[in-house]
This record gives sequence, structure tokens and C-alpha cells, in this order.
Amino acid sequence: MPKRRSRRRPDPQPGQHPIDTGTAELVPDGDGSGGWTVVVNGAPSSYVDLDNPTRLEFEYVQWTGHILDVVAPEAAPIDAVHIGGAGCTLALYTAATRPGSRQLVFDVDAALVVLARQAFGLKNVNGLRLKAADGRAGLATLPDASADVVIRDAFDQTAVPPHLATVEYHREVARVLRPDGIYVANVADNVQVRDSRVEAAAAQTVFTDVAMVAEPAQLRGRRYGNVLILASLTPLPEDALVRRLAGGAVRARYVGGERVRELTSGHHPHHDPT
Repeated sequence: MPKRRSRRRPDPQPGQHPIDTGTAELVPDGDGSGGWTVVVNGAPSSYVDLDNPTRLEFEYVQWTGHILDVVAPEAAPIDAVHIGGAGCTLALYTAATRPGSRQLVFDVDAALVVLARQAFGLKNVNGLRLKAADGRAGLATLPDASADVVIRDAFDQTAVPPHLATVEYHREVARVLRPDGIYVANVADNVQVRDSRVEAAAAQTVFTDVAMVAEPAQLRGRRYGNVLILASLTPLPEDALVRRLAGGAVRARYVGGERVRELTSGHHPHHDPT
């Protein structure tokens, strides 16, 4: 009987690599471990641990991991759509924690897709597909009610592309999500938390339940940082998320219900150009 060949560990090449939108740099931890940071056009965009895909280094990625943990029963496979890929950290996390999941990653930068696929062995991850496409155009190709979770972590430099934050975009997300599915959007916001408020207002025009997650000082206007917007057509699993976020390595505050309505009051959602 022939010996079964073991899967070869990916061997990323450190340094800068040209991509369609500029430059991506692969930076190893330097301690001989399997940790790599993906820096896109000067901004740290992903952290991938080849030896432990459940290791989530960035704080907002840890928070999103908690959301992925409660979107379905433990270890149950899910259907996930990721808008924005880079190193595909959350797709790798989902594949490790929910074997059998079907995942689709859209990234507008085709060269970055090729680089990540080769550097981190993504073509060998069961159920994971990467497509070089604009996220909104990619969503338009998907069937109704076909995803348990849609995660948007896409930026043009430091800002979310405008067409991925409008009311019409949120309608497309809602169409693709199953009734009890969850939408998660990452916003890199300033101390006024204005962009997050405007996006949450857009989500409120479409979804039944909208919440925000951030480091407490961010929501008190004391720091620049990441804010997650969560939305669903049915009530979000608030109790489970509050417990997980409070006990995580990086403390985060879950804000929902009336407080979100207060935060979005007076902020008008953006629409597609007519």
C-alpha cells in the first residue's frame, strides 16, 4: 500500500511583493514561529499563524472571531462570505473551528489573491474559494438566503469604499443572508465615531437588529480605532456576545438597541449615486 503523502507546510517569501493596488509586504514574526503579518500599502491588514489558525492577533479580528463562534452551534459548518481577503485570517479561523464550512472570499486585488493563495497554502483549505472581484459585484452573483454570515473587511487606503456602505449595498447583503444570518462590518473610525454612525444608520434602514462593538474608550470619543457593526434580520445573540466580548483578551463593549438609535440620531445614511 503506498504511503500517504503529508501536506507540505506553506513557505511564504518575506519582503515586498507588487500587487494591483500597490505593494504587499509579508513580515515574519522573527522568532521562528508560523506568524506572518500582511502589510498592504503600508497598513497592517492581516495576521496569519500557519501553525495555529485560531490565533487572532488584531483586536477587531478577535471580536469577529467571537461572533463567528456564536453564529451557529459549536463546530457546526457554516456558509460564509468574506468581502476583503488579504491573508484570509477569519476564513482560516472558520475552517479550523467549523470543519466542513463553505466559504467564499472576494478581493478586488487579483495579484493579492494570488499572493495570499500561494503564501499561505489557501488552495489546500477545504471549502474555501477565493475570487478576484469587487465585493459588491460578487454579492450580486450569489443566490438569495445562501449565507450564514457576511463579513466586510475591505478598505481603500484607510477608508471603506463608498459603494460598500450605502443603503442599497446593505439591501444586497440582506438578500444574500439567511433570515437568522449575521452581517459584520469593520470600520476604522476617528474619535467622533462618525463613519460608524452613518453606516449603522444605513444598516438600520434594512435590518431588524443593529449593534456596534468597540473598545470602550473608542465609543467615549477618546481614541481612534476599529468599530464593528453587526446586523441581522432577526434578534442578534446579544447575551452570548456580551459574555464573550467581556471575557476576551481585548475587552470590548457591545452596544445595541436604543443606544445605537441614539448614536445614529441625526446621521443620514448614504445612498448610491443616482
